[in-house]
Amino acid sequence: MRILVDAMGGDNAPEEIVKGCIEAVNKKDGFEIELLGDAEKIEKCFLSDTDRSRFIITATSDEITNLDKPTEAIRKKPNSALVVGMKKIKNQSAQIFISAGSTGALLAGSLLIAGRIKGVSRPALAPVVPSKKGQTMIIDAGMNTRIKPINYLQFAIMGTEYMRFMYNIENPRVGLLNVGTEETKGDETLKQAYEILYNSRLNFIGNVEGRDLTDGKVDVVVCDGFTGNAMLKVMEGTGSYFMNYLKKTYSRNIFGKISYLLIKRELKKLAKQTDPEELGGTPILGVNGMIYKCHGNSKAKAIKNTILKACSTACTSVLDQMKNIFPTMEVGGLYDKAL
Repeated sequence: MRILVDAMGGDNAPEEIVKGCIEAVNKKDGFEIELLGDAEKIEKCFLSDTDRSRFIITATSDEITNLDKPTEAIRKKPNSALVVGMKKIKNQSAQIFISAGSTGALLAGSLLIAGRIKGVSRPALAPVVPSKKGQTMIIDAGMNTRIKPINYLQFAIMGTEYMRFMYNIENPRVGLLNVGTEETKGDETLKQAYEILYNSRLNFIGNVEGRDLTDGKVDVVVCDGFTGNAMLKVMEGTGSYFMNYLKKTYSRNIFGKISYLLIKRELKKLAKQTDPEELGGTPILGVNGMIYKCHGNSKAKAIKNTILKACSTACTSVLDQMKNIFPTMEVGGLYDKAL
């Protein structure tokens, strides 16, 4: 298995990107990594004693930044790591592409180069976050700020298949994120989306609120990218605040320090569940390939965990399943109850 990594994407590139790749290779067998970017800078990130047998470096001369207009950058910077990587995914010379670069450029590259799965109108970011009863997917979490009712259904289908294959949930519960649980809540788009989801074969449980996500009441939460991204960032910020508050509280005096020792193991478990570095990157579902978006400020741990997660996904048939479902929807509506 070959994994492509954009070595120049993100705030900590290429040092932390390469370091994470090395850690992933040392952790697991069965894949090789092709690093895309400035070859000279990438080379400097390797220690003299690093085993290079599973690494390939492909030099690219262009660089896409967050300041570039996504579609324009894809067109005007053909020798960037992102464009070269997407082309390799399209021609199937690699199975996975990972980048901590521009989200907008990743979306543009997914649409214009790698291409969508037949029948999918919009790819979506699909992070999986912890809940009281396991994990919950948020889809979309940042790629599509404005969507149509049918997109909610497609997001729900992609999320359902991913959670079935990756987390062994036989019949994932799908909820539509709204300002209330009543079916009459929301604007016209949300009301239409509710009707479509209700009449599908999905395990649709109705409207859900933000608090339901972590309560474990739902396995897949569908929403537009603006709402999903805001919710995800609030969750990350709240987790960070909570852990910092506990550290200050338990370090105030000797009694607090003793108390901390008693719950230290459980606090570490909690921190691990909510740490973006531990969770790693997010899959972009709906494209012809496995593409993962990492946080722009990702460090080595996040890159390592993304690579390991992507390998696990590639070992399932979830992508093939999606490729089978969506073309069928076009001609027969596989997810329509009426059929």
